Amino acid sequence: MPFLSNCTAALAAVLSSATVAGAQSVPPPSSGPSTAEFVVFAGGRQVGRERVTVARSGGNWIITSTGRHGAPIDITIDRFEMKYAADWQPIELTIDASVGSRALGLKTSFGVTTAVNEITQGTTTNSKTDQITARTVVLPNGFFGAYEALAARLVSATTGTEIPVYVAPQTEIKAQVKGISTEQLRAGASSISTRVYELSFQNPGGALISKVGIDSRGRLARVDITAAGLSVVRADIASVAVRQQTTRNATDADVMIPAYGFNLAGTVTMPAQAAGRLRHPAIVLVPGSGPVDRDENLFGIPIFTQLAGALAERGFMVVRYDKRGVGQSGGRDERATIQDYAEDVLSVVKWLEKRKDVDRRRITIAGHSEGGAVALIAGSRRKELAALVLMAAPGTRGTDLVLEQQTHGLDVLKVSDAERAAKVDLQRRIQTAVLTGVGLEGLPEDLRKRADTPWFRSLLQFDPAQVMTKVKQPLLIIQGELDTQVPPHHAQRLADLARKRKKAPAVEVVLLPGVNHLLVRAVTGEIAEYPDLKEKTIVPEVAPRIAEFLRSWTKL
Repeated sequence: MPFLSNCTAALAAVLSSATVAGAQSVPPPSSGPSTAEFVVFAGGRQVGRERVTVARSGGNWIITSTGRHGAPIDITIDRFEMKYAADWQPIELTIDASVGSRALGLKTSFGVTTAVNEITQGTTTNSKTDQITARTVVLPNGFFGAYEALAARLVSATTGTEIPVYVAPQTEIKAQVKGISTEQLRAGASSISTRVYELSFQNPGGALISKVGIDSRGRLARVDITAAGLSVVRADIASVAVRQQTTRNATDADVMIPAYGFNLAGTVTMPAQAAGRLRHPAIVLVPGSGPVDRDENLFGIPIFTQLAGALAERGFMVVRYDKRGVGQSGGRDERATIQDYAEDVLSVVKWLEKRKDVDRRRITIAGHSEGGAVALIAGSRRKELAALVLMAAPGTRGTDLVLEQQTHGLDVLKVSDAERAAKVDLQRRIQTAVLTGVGLEGLPEDLRKRADTPWFRSLLQFDPAQVMTKVKQPLLIIQGELDTQVPPHHAQRLADLARKRKKAPAVEVVLLPGVNHLLVRAVTGEIAEYPDLKEKTIVPEVAPRIAEFLRSWTKL
């Protein structure tokens, strides 16, 4: 996922919406009872399960669920029941649950344009009436069975359609379908076809992008909210044996790579023509932060699939892999640090060194976004590596980068000076508490659970100035000039640090005009622009510049 988007993004609004583009091949949802188990992932690790049933009764649709979601959601669902009329006009919502240690009850009665809520928290009950739009989709935060109604509405939607969404008992928003695609999910010898709707939820604080997948029966298959690092996946699809099939290169071959106590699932892309060479130079691609798979598929752009193919055309063997705990890779990431991710990279390097078709003296690590920091750490631990390539990588301490990203986000939202100062102060307090262990108990519980993790602590502690002194390899730094997540000054600082090394080997900086953090041509470079990017391919300059640098400085 884009670098650090899960550091400051709250899981506050799990929203939804609907619409598609093009002729529909998915039938309306069947009327027979259907029960499915959904697995909930936050930050790449499993945090919960929800059992959902969709049935018809007296001509109405009834959606029910029970389940438990751990931190950071922290909801126990004793009863969720949502009743719709045959045309999906909401009738009644009942929730009995616990949020953290507090009991929560919600009863909502719907008129055509009204929602009357009775909200019970502990022993206190309050009433609230909201104006809504007819046939709104009711999606209370954290109750994912509710998305079955959204799936049903999406069956007949088209690109550009707006659907009203009532986030009970808070407010109603609009959701617009930005695009539609088809994905094949491979499960052993068979595959599951899903239609994926990219939705933009018009929140008061800015648009939130989500993807909702439905199967051939018109039932919910998965929900992905990238900015929150949240995925809700039907159990048959969430199986470790299942992964999304995106565009593949002609010479791709899937492999399993032994790491420390688990396997990393990956793909090797071979040069199309060996040209008589028995041993190939190799490049390991290291993905960015969050639950990212081997293709580094962000906003419909399979960055690493495209880069691997372009580098293989230039004579390199390229390896990309699912991060630990993601896709088909084993391991768990809830206690993983960026140093642990560096060890995973070195496991891939060791695996390559044992292959007879690899020139072990010519192995390069290329990291994108947070993967650049991971690559730098790996390079500092393995002097034998031929070179390092850092793409859109951070050049400042983690503490500074997180604050920089937060202040930029506040600038984009145009918040008041007072609100800006308060939020920056809170972020500083969070970071100090995480680093020192002092003051954590004074933070709101939801913030503490998200921030007090080994990964976030290791990120805040990361200082490229300290790591760079131990890096002995030639360094290529690639940077988009429109990158607003890791702005161009990071590339210059990395170069300055690299050139200060004793007996400094080669350092080269490539600035790409009009290119954003995803290595794609853009207009503004802002995250909000990502879903609407016309170009869905990385710029063609990246692979040739990597190949040229490696041939010049590593005697390839």
